[in-house]
Amino acid sequence: MFKFWKKDKSRQNEIEREVDEAVESIKEREDASKIVEEFVEKIEEEAQLEEKNILEEEIEDIKKETAKIEKEAEETIDEEEKENFGNEKPHIEKKGLFSRLLEGLSKTKDNITGRIDSILNSYTKIDEELLEELEEILITADVGVNTTMVIIDKLRELIKERGIKEPSEVRGLLKEIVEEILSEGNSKLDIEPAPAVIVMVGVNGVGKTTTIGKLALRYKGEGKKVMLAAADTFRAAASEQLDIWAKRVGVDIIKHGEGADPGAVVFDAIKASQSRGVDLLICDTAGRLHNKANLMNELGKIFKILDREYPEAKREVLLVVDATTGQNAVSQAKTFKEVANITGIALTKLDGTAKGGVVLAVKSEVDVPVKLIGVGERAEDLQDFDALAFTDALFGE
Repeated sequence: MFKFWKKDKSRQNEIEREVDEAVESIKEREDASKIVEEFVEKIEEEAQLEEKNILEEEIEDIKKETAKIEKEAEETIDEEEKENFGNEKPHIEKKGLFSRLLEGLSKTKDNITGRIDSILNSYTKIDEELLEELEEILITADVGVNTTMVIIDKLRELIKERGIKEPSEVRGLLKEIVEEILSEGNSKLDIEPAPAVIVMVGVNGVGKTTTIGKLALRYKGEGKKVMLAAADTFRAAASEQLDIWAKRVGVDIIKHGEGADPGAVVFDAIKASQSRGVDLLICDTAGRLHNKANLMNELGKIFKILDREYPEAKREVLLVVDATTGQNAVSQAKTFKEVANITGIALTKLDGTAKGGVVLAVKSEVDVPVKLIGVGERAEDLQDFDALAFTDALFGE
């Protein structure tokens, strides 16, 4: 009897130990679960904090970018400029524009023709070594390898055909060849008769918004009724920046909220243009190149809406590229040409680079005429491209 009791007592102790172990295990799991929950909460808090910091940084960047645009607009467009723009006498305007072109191309002139003159003056005869040095100058000025080869080959032909012996005469041949390349195609904006639409395309940061503002100022100064369409709805503050220009120039603008359908903005702008008798509608568009398919879809939709709703309007599709990016400007032009029927190129910031030879590369390799060039900050520094004037400014009259 005692043995059985002792055995039962031993079994009871074993059960109690198992229960204690089970309870302890449960506590450990609960503690572990609590630790995991606390860890997850900590991660979530850190993620929220990081997201908040990123958002605050983005907001700060937007504020800075907007402030920069406001300052730029303030400096570029004052009341006196708005009153006088387009009212100058033709011969005075031409002289003023050419002097600005000459000033804006000074860095490129020094880098290209300045170096060419130096090389030509150091040679007593024309040989392959001279041509190779000229070739190097053109390539380093971002004329582009392919375009440089075309120029040098043509130079060889002319030297042989005309029996040129003196190195100093090579300069005139180069000017002739450059002018011929730049003169191919129609470089004049085709927006007559009204109504007309200019669709502006290009990556962010190339000066697209500023170019739109300057065009609006120009054509308003010519007596046209101008409207802007803020169809770049994906870039933060893009509509606000365009709105600043619209207010300063004194033209209407159609815009929707950030993230809106660009096609809907263009549709509303077309209807407003038709009802208000607008002569020129200028449409800003998104410039995201990281996804070519999305870019193609967005631009394709805009063009379909224009075809359907505004078939009577003359149309220009201008690609804005930054001259300071050199050969990257050529790459951008080629990419956009794949997704849009580009009719012309606006080459900005030529005054800020010594590699203005990119004008030749863009014209020759992309086979789209350069129609506008930016050679300074003022409104009149956005000029219609003139191959003869450009070549004269580069090589001297």
